[in-house]
Amino acid sequence: MNDLLHGFATVLSPEYLLYAAIGVTLGTFVGVLPGIGPALTIALLLPVTFNLDDPIGTFIMFSGIYYGAMYGGSTTSILLNTPGESSSVATAIEGYQMARRGRARAALATAAIGSFVAGTISTLLLTLFARPVASLATSFRAADYFALALLAMVAVTALVGRSLVRGLMSLSLGLFLGLVGLDGLTGQARFTFGTLELLEGVDIVVIIVGLFAIGETLYVASRLRNLPEHVTPLEPARGGFGWMTRQDWSRSWRPWLRGTAVGFPFGALPSGGADVPTFLSYTFEKHRARDRAEFGKGAIEGVAGPEAANNAAFSGVLVPLLTLGIPTSATAAVMLAAFQIFNLQPGPQLFDKSPELVWALIASLYVGNVLLLALNLPLIRVWVKVLQIPRPVLYAGILVFATLGVYAASGSVVQVLIAYGIGVIGFFMRHFDFPIAPVILGAILGPMMELQFRRALVLANGDLTVFVTRPLTVVLLALVVLAVLVPYLPRIVARLRGRRPGARLAFGEDD
Repeated sequence: MNDLLHGFATVLSPEYLLYAAIGVTLGTFVGVLPGIGPALTIALLLPVTFNLDDPIGTFIMFSGIYYGAMYGGSTTSILLNTPGESSSVATAIEGYQMARRGRARAALATAAIGSFVAGTISTLLLTLFARPVASLATSFRAADYFALALLAMVAVTALVGRSLVRGLMSLSLGLFLGLVGLDGLTGQARFTFGTLELLEGVDIVVIIVGLFAIGETLYVASRLRNLPEHVTPLEPARGGFGWMTRQDWSRSWRPWLRGTAVGFPFGALPSGGADVPTFLSYTFEKHRARDRAEFGKGAIEGVAGPEAANNAAFSGVLVPLLTLGIPTSATAAVMLAAFQIFNLQPGPQLFDKSPELVWALIASLYVGNVLLLALNLPLIRVWVKVLQIPRPVLYAGILVFATLGVYAASGSVVQVLIAYGIGVIGFFMRHFDFPIAPVILGAILGPMMELQFRRALVLANGDLTVFVTRPLTVVLLALVVLAVLVPYLPRIVARLRGRRPGARLAFGEDD
């Protein structure tokens, strides 16, 4: 509690309050825009961080962007029936129907208040569990970190997307990009093709900006004609606290709590993210409903539960990121790259080396929740206006900003060309349904996994049994095998029951 109070003392200073306000405002703005998520926004801002000398303010802003984008996606889902990100798909099912019935304000209100409730409770859980998990992680050895990094990459690759082969191809691309440059142990040049520009490797910022800011923008822009333009108008404000009637409050508070209970643990799992808990919450609320016939026609529980699960998942994502240095979603991987820019390595030692940063970041989540609630309900008409920005102008501006950001960070035209080359690859990956998250995880975790693998072998004098002698390492490697099998469990169960095998289990990417 003493550390947390020091974190609040830091965040409540005018400078950091401004960072938090900028983050949640920018995150909401981005979340409202169809097809643009927090990963793209943070990717665009990564080059800017090279000119900042304050990591605390930067991460307060980034966490605000993440939280704001999680909420902003609900606005697009409810008013436009076009989720701003994949984790808002469940909200669109009932939210858009409520808007069509003239209850858009109630849908937006239960989404905003549910986000606040879930965000506050999940941040409290993060506060309680972060330190103990970090203390446990201090017992990890090189072999354990290798197995943990392998688990994170394999789980995301196996569970995200409809094809394991495509996921492995994406992961291989990320591993290749991560290994370009000088070998960290021997100094040998690898995959540089005789180019001096590649001796230092492909900067992770270039990879992230290329895949998200350039590739994703090109993909979304190519689908402009397929995106709806009509925005459901807001009905006149009526009585009721926060645009919700007493019955709305009665029907919403339990789904808020249940959604929080589902979202937080799933966010902490590899490839958990926010997609899985939002749909689990929606399905659970549908089965518990007294009047199931209302689902599909605008049931408020179908908005309250998924939105709570959506925001609770973010705090869950921060548990493995801060305590183990392992990202479990694409956006978490982008934030890990931001840590590396400041020469910080998330993990158990972060709590001892940079406690002011960790606890200021956690405290900023409480403050960001309050700011989001204060900003979003009164300014809902502003966010509706954002939906009317001409999209060709918007996406062209993103490409210009991405180009300037890479050039300002590297000062090299070659790096800009590499970013656009990666962006074109990212565009075709999205077009042909290749997952993007494994590329980022491979580029970030690949070098760390290789280093820990070689370090473990050096300490064991080349004995490969070092990876099966410790119970923790064996358990993690067993989970790797389980992660590969999980997507095929529905087919296996169907065959055992004599039924026709169904589709492979797959989850969407959490951006």
